[in-house]
Amino acid sequence: QVQLVESGGGLVQAGESLRLSCAASGNIFNIKGVGWFRQAPEKEREFVVAMAWSGGGTYYADSMNDRFTISRDNAKNTVYLQMTNLKPEDTAVYTCAASNQGVAGTEPYYNYWGQGTQVTVSS
Repeated sequence: QVQLVESGGGLVQAGESLRLSCAASGNIFNIKGVGWFRQAPEKEREFVVAMAWSGGGTYYADSMNDRFTISRDNAKNTVYLQMTNLKPEDTAVYTCAASNQGVAGTEPYYNYWGQGTQVTVSS
């Protein structure tokens, strides 16, 4: 099993930045890819970005790569989502997920999910 714990969410104003963290533990040797998803109120969850667990191989959803950046700290088994110039429409619960198959942009590829962290952007 793999456990994922997100942190770093909060309330920010439009134009500000935020960095989310996703700490992985457990049987991390099975992880091939890790991704971030988000779900806004009354909307379906959508893919944001993913990367290979070994590093590199990033895959961004359309229009997400201009303000969002994924990265990883190998020593801490932690993946980050740096978000800049945040907008009210970025308000959502952000959840990280891990896949033992690879890098993908769709939910069925992901085996493990965190609980999510709330990001609220005020105008």
